[in-house]
Amino acid sequence: MKRRTFLTASIAASAAVLLSGCGFHLRGQASLPTLPTLALEGDTNSAVAQQVASRLQQLGTQVASDAPWRVTLGTPALTERRLGGDGRASREHELTLSIRLSVQERASNAYHINNETLSTDTRIRVSDDDLLNRETLMMEAEQTLARQLSQRIIERLTYVEGMQ
Repeated sequence: MKRRTFLTASIAASAAVLLSGCGFHLRGQASLPTLPTLALEGDTNSAVAQQVASRLQQLGTQVASDAPWRVTLGTPALTERRLGGDGRASREHELTLSIRLSVQERASNAYHINNETLSTDTRIRVSDDDLLNRETLMMEAEQTLARQLSQRIIERLTYVEGMQ
């Protein structure tokens, strides 16, 4: 038994050493570059905008109304599409959350992103007969989509030329 534990530990340690030696690292907060101070405008009361503001603060990016970069968020749009037949059993639903994004540099008034649509989607299986569970599943899916979309917005901001 001790031999198995030792072999497992040594294989895991060897794999970690090999992966770190080739430059491999997991994606996460450390892989995102720092962003300059940003001004969030548009629909700032939506769940997506609140997630973006929170995530920016976690990354150490300041959000101020007089920032040199203006990020304008549109109103998020949630679309639902039912997949499958018209039976009374549970159905698969595809939910898509999309938002329009613009990024403008105040100094030159130049748009680096102009009304680009970003979206994320998910599929969930719900029963139309179980209304209480259906609403809970839909709300949880919407919250997950808002988090994913906010992450996608921040990743897109890191690729704006001249922002770093």
